[in-house]
Amino acid sequence: MGLLEWATSPWGQTVPIHIAWFLIWVSVIAGLLFLILHAIYVMYFAKPKEFANDASSAVPALPKHVPRHSLVARLFHWIMAASMFTLLFTAFLPKVGIQFNWVTYHWIAGAVLTVSILFHVIHASFWLDFWSIWPDKIDLEDAWRRVRRFFGMPAPPPRKFAKYPLENKLFHGVIIVCGLSVIFTGVFMMFRVRTIFFPRNPYLFTDMTWGLMYVLHGLAGVGLIALVMMHVYMGLRPEKLPITKSMIFGWMDRDFVLQEHDPERWVIDTSSSSPSASAPHTVEGRGLTDAG
Repeated sequence: MGLLEWATSPWGQTVPIHIAWFLIWVSVIAGLLFLILHAIYVMYFAKPKEFANDASSAVPALPKHVPRHSLVARLFHWIMAASMFTLLFTAFLPKVGIQFNWVTYHWIAGAVLTVSILFHVIHASFWLDFWSIWPDKIDLEDAWRRVRRFFGMPAPPPRKFAKYPLENKLFHGVIIVCGLSVIFTGVFMMFRVRTIFFPRNPYLFTDMTWGLMYVLHGLAGVGLIALVMMHVYMGLRPEKLPITKSMIFGWMDRDFVLQEHDPERWVIDTSSSSPSASAPHTVEGRGLTDAG
């Protein structure tokens, strides 16, 4: 059983046409395995968190509700989430036997996702702290410390997190790869159906190019199944609920911030206690990964 399905073109060329659809279930099982193994690890093996830096007493007075995500960031997150779920359901439900007229819903959801991502890139580049979601040297050093301590090797405790823990940053990177792959291929695939954006032109590329495009689109799509399952699971875990709530209400409790985050790495603007306070380099958020 191969990973791809093939066909013969009118010119006798063997070309890929899409992924093998059993990969849907591979992705679902992979997502479930992650959920089960992570839950077992947290319940039976994870040790209490220990940080090297605990400078809570030296932090200036913070408001009870520390602003984290603006209304704009939160709207982006939920619009993106709605379009992502619509894309996954319309793409894969027909492949597992639930038949309906899915094509129109699929390309509309894809257009919404594309526009929302373009908006987010511009918003994050000019109004937010663009680099806060990318791993830095401290993240990598602390990751190595955690690995050594996990295996019982001598290492100092890791430092408290910046605005985003390393796992959020890594998840964000993987989502970027899968999301941009889906968007890039999906825009060109819209030439093969009738939409309001441009005339239908199924002869835009060769059969081989179209086939490879469908394969990349499918691989990124099934990858997103497992990633979304992981994201939802992590957002519902009790210890992650303060992060999830911040994507709904825009703020985090002061005690949670002081417990988990380093005020020297996430410099919080205390000039306003409003969740919608606009301090571009400190309080705005990234919608892609914060519930993870």
